[in-house]
Parts: sequence; structure tokens; C-alpha cells
Amino acid sequence: MTDRQIPRWSELKPLLRAKPITTNPTERRLEKALTIADLRSIAKRRTPRSVFDYTDGAAESEISLRRARQLFAEMELQPSILRDVSAIDLGTDILGRRSELPFAFAPTGFTRMMNHEGESAVVKVAQQVGIPYALSTMGTTSIEDVAAAGPDARKWFQLYVWRDRDAGEDLVKRSAAAGYEALMLTVDVPVAGARLRDVRNGFTIPPSLTAKTVLDASLHPAWWVNLLTTRPLTFASLSSWGGTVAELLDQLFDPTMTLDDLAWIRSIWDGPLIIKGIQTVDDARRVVDAGADAVVLSNHGGRQLDRAPTPLRILPDVRKAVGTDAEVYLDTGIMSGADIVAALALGADACLVGRAYLYGLMAGGQRGVERAAQILTAEVKRTMALLGVPSVKDLNPSHVRLP
Repeated sequence: MTDRQIPRWSELKPLLRAKPITTNPTERRLEKALTIADLRSIAKRRTPRSVFDYTDGAAESEISLRRARQLFAEMELQPSILRDVSAIDLGTDILGRRSELPFAFAPTGFTRMMNHEGESAVVKVAQQVGIPYALSTMGTTSIEDVAAAGPDARKWFQLYVWRDRDAGEDLVKRSAAAGYEALMLTVDVPVAGARLRDVRNGFTIPPSLTAKTVLDASLHPAWWVNLLTTRPLTFASLSSWGGTVAELLDQLFDPTMTLDDLAWIRSIWDGPLIIKGIQTVDDARRVVDAGADAVVLSNHGGRQLDRAPTPLRILPDVRKAVGTDAEVYLDTGIMSGADIVAALALGADACLVGRAYLYGLMAGGQRGVERAAQILTAEVKRTMALLGVPSVKDLNPSHVRLP
């Protein structure tokens, strides 16, 4: 029989620990986010459905995006025990300069719709944590304003080739004048993908005030107040637009672009050139032979061709084909630091994350982006330590097994 006694106050007192009270509602909300998936859940609650779906969705049946995430989920990490991991170095060289973390913030369109702080918030966080940030051609903050918001950040400009080549050349020249380090040419959007969530939601840029969106406004009043009481959406590359995203892309972008046009790009840009949207080994080798300094293995987050190749699957073969002639980056499907570690081990020089920080932005503005960076950084560091790898340069294919 167990003897019982009434606990004395001196025994209870050490167990009573009052949790510090967080008075800021944004910080209180973000404290609950332990993963990028948690940030996604918060973002979904706080953002109008059409805006959330624009960020979260992909093309057609969304098979490409599911496959990318599923491959990350099914890959197996292979730890090496009894290694000194008392100090973990997360830094790596990207385009010949040290990045404090092995990932960069990817270009995303219409970012101020996700949260009114927009691209300025993202570049400020990139500056804080010491990583590159790529401003999209379809960004909602100007090239110059982003440069002013993050004067010491490593800034890249992502370019789509326009039908109006003079307009595209002007964007490149403005980027150079504003101190952008690299040009990222995206090549997987000859026409817009079929993003069916956007069609079903009647999503336009900017959001239209319809009976459906007015009803949604009653469920997300803070978002609408911020949209309507801050400066109107302006674009990095055009003055205004009042239609759908697909209509905008099909009207602006040049479907006649070929490999020969890289010579034109090189004639107007003499800095590092990154080609984004590579989905085969042959294309990776072709663009490197044509003068690319880096390639991004990407199917546009699954937002263009559904059933496209999964970037992580082709990564080892691309790394072998390209060798040391160019850097290799990877995006699509990344939802954790372990995903980033797996890509690095299989040959990527760095990863690009887009949705991950956008979920943070929607969940809490700049603080939410900071939280996303904190989560990914902690996960990368912990995963490397558990793998027995003290630095990014020590990661190799023996640390990952793909199904």
C-alpha cells in the first residue's frame, strides 16, 4: 500500500512557475508557431481565402507540389555518430560571398497583398540574418524602395523577359543602379500555369470588392483594414493592373524567348546571372554553357506545369553534370530545415524558400518572417548536429537516402 501525505508549501513552491505574459498580440500568436506548418495554419486563419490560396496553391491538380513535399517526407537521413558537433557552422558561400545561412528568400509576386508590410519586411529580415533576398519582377514594392529598406542586404532582382524588351532592360538597369548583386532570370513561364484555386476564387490584382470578398472581409477585418488604409499597391515593374494573374502574365511575358536570348541578357547585365526554372539535366548544362553562374532547380513551386520533374529527384544528376562550373540551388516543397539539409547533402549549394516566409508574413508581418527564419535556422542546426555534421561543407550524399 502506498503511503500518502499532504504536500508542504515548500515542496509545491518550486513547481509553480508563472509563464511570462506577452502583451503584444502578434508576438503572442507567433510564439505558438513551432514549425512552418504552424505558421501556415495561422496564416490561413488571418488571411482572406483568395489571397491565402494564391500563396498556398499550385497548378491544375497540384500534383507537382504534392510530389515535391512527399519526396522530402519520404527521404531518409543517415546520421554518423560520435562526431564533435559542439559548434555548428551554418554559413556557406553563395556567389563567392559568405551567407550566414544556407538558404535565401525566393522572389514572390504581389507580396504586399499577403501583408501590407510586404517586400520591405522581407528584405529587412534578410539583412538581419545575413542571407540574400530576390525581389520579383511582379513584386509590389519598387526596386528602389526595397534597396532603401535593406541597404546592407544582399539583393537580387528576378527578371521575367517581357514582350517589351526595352521595359525589361530598364528594370535591369534600375537594379544595377540600386546596388543589386545578381540577376535571376526565370525561364519556366512562357505562359501562365492553370492555377485553378485562383480561378475558382475569382482572384484579381488587386482584390475586387464583390459580394464574396465583402463577406470574406467580415471574417478578416484586420487584413482589409490594412489593405485599404495603407498606400495603394504599387508594383516593382508596372504601374497598375486590374485583371487576373494569368491574364497579366500572358500579356506581359515573351513566349518567344530562347537560349539565344541569354546573349541579350549578358549584354545588359555584367554581374552574376542565375537561371531559375531548370527541370532537366540537359537544360542545366545548356544554360551553364551559355554563361549562367548558377541554376535554380525549380518547377515554380508546382505553379506552372503540373506533373513536372521533382527538383530534389534530379538534383544529384544535375550536380554531377554541372560540376564546379556553376552553383546549383533548389526550391519547391521546402517546409523545414531538414528539407534544406537534405538538398545540401545531395549537392545543392543553397536553397530558396518562398512559401515558408510568406506564411510567416501572413501570420505576423515582419515578425512573422523573422519567426520563419528562426524556425528554419533552428531546424537546420539541430538536424546537422543529429547527423553528426559540424558544417555545411561536410554534408554529402551519404547523409541522405531517397526512396
